[in-house]
Amino acid sequence: MSRTVHQLWRYHGGLKLDSHKAISTAGPVVKAALPRRLLVSVQQHIGEASLLLVKVGDKVLKGQLLADSNSYVSAPIHAPTSGHIVDIAEYPVPHPSGLEALCVVIESDGEDRWIELEPINHPNTKSPTALRKLVRKAGIVGLGGAAFPTAVKIDPGSRSQIETLIINGVECEPYISCDDMLMREYAQEVISGCEIIKYIISARHCLIAIEDNKPEAIKSIEAVIKSRALHTIEVVKIPALYPSGGEKQLIKILTHKEVPCDGFPADIGLLVQNVGTAVAVHNAIRLGQPLISRLVTVTGDGIKNPQNMQVLIGTFMSELIQQSGGYHDDASKLVMGGPMMGFTLQTDHLPVTKGCNCILVENTAEETPDTMPCIRCGACATVCPAQLLPQQLYWLASSKNFDQVQDYHLFDCIECGCCAQVCPSQIPLVQYYRFAKTEIWNQERDRIKSDHARVRHDARLARLDSEQKQRAEKLRKKKELLEKKKQAAAVAGKEVEADPKKAAIEAAMKRVRDKKAGRQTSTSDTDEK
Repeated sequence: MSRTVHQLWRYHGGLKLDSHKAISTAGPVVKAALPRRLLVSVQQHIGEASLLLVKVGDKVLKGQLLADSNSYVSAPIHAPTSGHIVDIAEYPVPHPSGLEALCVVIESDGEDRWIELEPINHPNTKSPTALRKLVRKAGIVGLGGAAFPTAVKIDPGSRSQIETLIINGVECEPYISCDDMLMREYAQEVISGCEIIKYIISARHCLIAIEDNKPEAIKSIEAVIKSRALHTIEVVKIPALYPSGGEKQLIKILTHKEVPCDGFPADIGLLVQNVGTAVAVHNAIRLGQPLISRLVTVTGDGIKNPQNMQVLIGTFMSELIQQSGGYHDDASKLVMGGPMMGFTLQTDHLPVTKGCNCILVENTAEETPDTMPCIRCGACATVCPAQLLPQQLYWLASSKNFDQVQDYHLFDCIECGCCAQVCPSQIPLVQYYRFAKTEIWNQERDRIKSDHARVRHDARLARLDSEQKQRAEKLRKKKELLEKKKQAAAVAGKEVEADPKKAAIEAAMKRVRDKKAGRQTSTSDTDEK
């Protein structure tokens, strides 16, 4: 029986780019050597940072919990191998800011010994809530690069019913091929993860989107689906176009639906997950393993042996490059991610994080092009997949008009770089958008702090005013009571019983007056004589 062809749609813009993927897919996935030392960052996800549960000197096992948080949007951190914690301090981590972050340094004991695992052979016997808790406990985040906690994403709540689960195997950025190799070699795990996620969110259908330039991956995934007769899971081949891997762009291609501005795919009955995330869910549920490793593409014209590697989180990039043959003599630029959306690193002595899917080594010297004035050609708007006005965003961002730039939907920009790629004036447009977003976020944080301080100040003034009123009221009541006692005593012909302290003061003052009067009398008698 032939499979029906899924209808596809076209989103606005996009670019056809040279893939450069074959250089890293010629061989199988290689397991990276066990590092002597690992540097595990405590903040590897969007949301609240996890709180440390260990200290220097502790012995840990592979998979042991290192840090956790009670915050809803967060993800735990686990030990990638067994060993001893030799340091907990601020270290450089791969981030566009180049800043340091709190890290746990683990000295490996070479045993790579696991904690006691609790695999679940039949996930369907557990409730979706129980499985969702296990996904969170495993520290799983989106492995497509966003690193958003998966347990939060697969919990749409009561907003809407999820009709379709979309598994994103669209690896559209040049050079990156880890998802391609994952689908080729871990097809069983991909499908298992799809089934688990589909069960958790109660989706009726599952679409696995793969670009048509990945025939081996398509063949592997379809073979598993066919062997298991899974009629609710379907592979959809889509044209290779950048950035079709973007969540909103992929939804448009597959369903012709558009995610509302400031909305979520769940609002229109859809949920998107990366293929790597699906495998991580399989490992967490069926094997009981937390997220402590991932596939990383080590590639580029500046590296001798490009390949895909199964890497423990916290492994130094320098070790992966060394295991990939090292640098070519003309290697000049190190990038985490792809050439379009990645960012430059100043050193390779940085750890692999959960969101690191590619280490790219380029052999062309980074030259800052001469930027010319915008000529209003409109090429950027033509290729923008989010249907924005990049030139208008550029003018407002460059003039620091942060209020008006939001009127042009700045935060709908996915920073794909298509606009900068086609700009004849060589304007680094994405840098201006990132700058504007960062400044707006900083202003919002300052506003929240200011509002919080004002609320606290107003609360303090209200408290002081209340206390003052309470004291005044107590004094008023005391005076009223004393006045009533005086009136009652006058009616009864009695004096009000004096306050002992007040009586003592009055007696002392009377003695002073008598003594003073006695001196005055004595002086008058002397004068008369």
